[in-house]
Amino acid sequence: MKKTELKTLEAKACEIRKRTIDEIGFLGVGHIGGALSVVEVLTLLYYKYMEVSPDSPGKKDRDRLVLSKGHAGPALYSVLADRGFFPQEWLHTLNRGGTRLPSHCDMNRTPGIDMTTGSLGQGLSAAVGMALGNRLDGIDRYVYLIVGDGESHEGQIWEGAMAAAHYRLNRLIAFTDNNRMGIDGYTSETMNIEDIAAKWSAFGWYVQRVDGHDFEAMEAAVDLARKELRRPSMIVLDTIKGKGAFFAEGDTGNHNMQVDYGTALEACRRLSTIEQ
Repeated sequence: MKKTELKTLEAKACEIRKRTIDEIGFLGVGHIGGALSVVEVLTLLYYKYMEVSPDSPGKKDRDRLVLSKGHAGPALYSVLADRGFFPQEWLHTLNRGGTRLPSHCDMNRTPGIDMTTGSLGQGLSAAVGMALGNRLDGIDRYVYLIVGDGESHEGQIWEGAMAAAHYRLNRLIAFTDNNRMGIDGYTSETMNIEDIAAKWSAFGWYVQRVDGHDFEAMEAAVDLARKELRRPSMIVLDTIKGKGAFFAEGDTGNHNMQVDYGTALEACRRLSTIEQ
């Protein structure tokens, strides 16, 4: 990755992070922890890899993203608004009456959302179906999937993992947001999923593990995954829940928390200072 491209992606991720904090802070409550831990991977996918268009969001021949951890929707909304799928003013309607931006992703309400999610564990099954459908229709596009580490406690995740490997869905590239926290605290205490990379490998996937906030590392991993021709890919992203929000980062209560708007604006100001 060229230095200019890296700087552009880092600046865009900072912008998306600030917009997401502002979005949730304006509402006063939200899933800020898990939204902020996926900012970099969403930025990389939507600004470097994914073939999508706000002018034709339902185009059949397109790349798709399934955000299985649907509570991270606010981060995805920030990206989609920036890409022009809907007006940025919508962001301040998050989870309010009549909004088209519910707290969890809804493909019937939000332009650019490829799959309704929120019932944890189901996103992988949907992504498997999409990848199989593309193969049957002769569509040579990618299905990208983001699952949570806490979500990986669900049995349906591993049923989907078996199916994807069985059908050799090499156009399915998944990411685990391994931020080590769930709604009930640290995943190591509620239900330890390590060694998560070894688990996916045992299920027949091509597996890599990288820093989920490092663009160069993620780019290298995605490039290798796109070259894999025989099996689906899982890229385990080691991330920080609440990344970049001083009031949420490292707080085990940051899954869904009250956010004072003044505090949110201060967090955005601090991020702007760091960026400069």
